[in-house]
Amino acid sequence: MTNPLAAIPPEGSGDIITIEQQDVAGLSQGAIVRRRFVRHIGAMVSLGVLIVIVIMAFSSVGFNIFGLKIPGWWKYDFTNYFPIERTGGAPTWDLPFSFGNHPFGQDDIGHDVFAQVMRGTQQSIILMIIYGAVSAIIGITVGAISGFFRGKVDTLLMRLTDVIIIVPVVLLGAVIGRTYGGLGVFVLALTLGAFGWAVLARLMRGEFLSLREREFVDAARVAGASNMRIIFRHILPNTAGVLIVNVSLTMSGAILLEAALGYLGFGINPPDVSLGQILAHYQSAFATRPWLFWWPGIVLIIIVLAINFIGDGLRDAFDPRQRRMPAKPGPYRELGQLLSKPFRRGGSGTVAADAPVGGDRP
Repeated sequence: MTNPLAAIPPEGSGDIITIEQQDVAGLSQGAIVRRRFVRHIGAMVSLGVLIVIVIMAFSSVGFNIFGLKIPGWWKYDFTNYFPIERTGGAPTWDLPFSFGNHPFGQDDIGHDVFAQVMRGTQQSIILMIIYGAVSAIIGITVGAISGFFRGKVDTLLMRLTDVIIIVPVVLLGAVIGRTYGGLGVFVLALTLGAFGWAVLARLMRGEFLSLREREFVDAARVAGASNMRIIFRHILPNTAGVLIVNVSLTMSGAILLEAALGYLGFGINPPDVSLGQILAHYQSAFATRPWLFWWPGIVLIIIVLAINFIGDGLRDAFDPRQRRMPAKPGPYRELGQLLSKPFRRGGSGTVAADAPVGGDRP
C-alpha cells in the first residue's frame, strides 16, 4: 500500500511543498505554461474574441492572395456604392432579430460601412502578423549575436540599433507609407517591420548578456557544443517568456502605427481601405453620423485590447515566479474583501478592523 506521507519531505530537510507546487508536480515546463495560460480568464476570453474577429473579417468580404480572389459571404463589396436605404445612411438594423442590408450603415455616396470595416480589419491583421514576424526575426538575430559575442560585434550592432531607435516612429512610418503604401499591405508591412526591431534587439541583447554567464551555458561549452547550438538550443528557449510577451506588444503597436499612418493619409492608399483611413475620412461626420466613426474605432480598440490581454496571459504563464493560478483567489480579490469589510462590530460600537481584540481590548 502506498504511504500517503511519502511525498512529504522529512523534517529538517528544508524543502517545503506548497499547494501550488503539488498542483504542477510531475508536469513539464510546457504543460505548466499551457495550464497557466488556459486558466487565465482574460487571456482566453481575448483569444476567443480575436479569433471571432479574424474569422469574420476574412470570411465576410473575401480576400485576394497573389491574384487569387476568394469571395466571401457578404453580398456587398467595399469598393462599390449602393442606393442609400435610410436617411443619412443610418444603420438598417431593427433589433433584436433584423439587421437589414447595411447593419453598420452607409456613407454619403452609398458605400457599405460593414464591408469597409471588415476590409480594414483584414489589412490591420495582415500588417500586424507580418510586422511582428519580420521585426522579431531581425530583433532576435541582432540581439542574440550582439549579446553572445560582445566585443566589436556588439559595438557595431548596437550603434546601428541606436541610429534606428532614435528616429521618430511616426515620421519614419510616414515616409515608408508614402513610398510603399500604394504597393499593398504586404510591402508596407515588410518595410515597416524592417525598421521596427530596434527595441526588441536591445531587450534580447540584455537577456543574452545575462544568460551567457549561467552554469548551463558553461556546461554546454565543456560538452563541446558549438556557439550556434548554445544560442538556439540553450539560451534562446530560456528567453521565450520575455520574447513572446514583447512580440505580442510589438504586434499591437503595429496596428496602432498603421491606424495613425492611415489617419494622417500616409498608410494604405485608395481604393483599398484601412481602419485608420476610415477614421480619417469620416471624422467630420462624427457629430451628425457617428456610426461612420464608431465602428472602425470600436474594432480597432477591441483588437488592441485583445492582443494586450493575451500578452498579459503569456507573461503570467511564462513567469517562473508566478506560482498562483490566475483563476484562483489573488491579491485583487483579497483587497476587495478587505475593502468590503472596513469595520466590524465590537461590544461598544463600531471598531476599526485593525483594532486590538481579545485580551488587548480595553
